[in-house]
Amino acid sequence: MLAAEMPELVDALLLLAYPLHPPRRPREQRTMHFPNLRTPALFVHGSRDPFGSLEELTAALALVPAPVTLLPVDGAPHGLIARPPRGRRADVVAEIVQGFCAFVDQAALRR
Repeated sequence: MLAAEMPELVDALLLLAYPLHPPRRPREQRTMHFPNLRTPALFVHGSRDPFGSLEELTAALALVPAPVTLLPVDGAPHGLIARPPRGRRADVVAEIVQGFCAFVDQAALRR
């Protein structure tokens, strides 16, 4: 929300498991600031997140005028890591870091 008010504050955003709405209350979307977001943003979201499905988040991201990318984490709940097999936690973290680095590189090219 702060980046929507002060876009010059940061060059890019990394949003981990954005709580689009309370669980089982999809009509209460937390998107009022999305139309004012001018900062490129990478949203990382689990495919089993009760705070919003990938489809709901994809639709909400259409409200953001800045460049946005959705990085889905297959099978992940809101915490992005669900009782992973040994080593999976590191894989998810590495995927997020790699995805954000690539996103920042692309965002820099667009400026």
